Amino acid sequence: MAEERLPMLPRHDLKKSAFDEFKRFVVIFLYLWVVFALLSLHKSIILLEHHLDYQEHTFAMINAFIFAKVLLIGENLHLGTRFSDKPLIYPVLHKCFVFTVVLLCFHIAESVLVGVWHGRMVMDSLPPLIGGGVKGVLSVSVICFVVLLPFFAFREVSRIVGRREMWGVFFQRRRNDPRLP
Repeated sequence: MAEERLPMLPRHDLKKSAFDEFKRFVVIFLYLWVVFALLSLHKSIILLEHHLDYQEHTFAMINAFIFAKVLLIGENLHLGTRFSDKPLIYPVLHKCFVFTVVLLCFHIAESVLVGVWHGRMVMDSLPPLIGGGVKGVLSVSVICFVVLLPFFAFREVSRIVGRREMWGVFFQRRRNDPRLP
């Protein structure tokens, strides 16, 4: 029986794939970092109003890094691709829903693991949003869903139009474009 081997990618293709994946990660990270930084800024302002000084901004960067990796892994596992052949509104909304659930589950698991690592009980380690009950989970879910809308809308349009074309539309000078006045 002959041994079946997977085709080896040339070193150049492997480097290009790794670099492309790194670029995707950086884009996701930067988007999430901006979102988490804004949420942290809002939280800091509220805490300062009550004379509580709380360093939240470091967590924005750490969470952006972790959640960007979770989103990238989820995309590589083809999560949320059920409606990819339907009109864009369906895959965008579906991906937002699926990744909202994934990010919430990951956040809960992360909080519990960190709490248990520090010697707390599982129930004491649940994030504050769970402590808020259904209202807390629902409000964080809605925020997460809405934050993911422009992200996945842009990604889905890029998938259809092409990444290079989208880059050109957003970041290249538009000279002599017959569509412009």
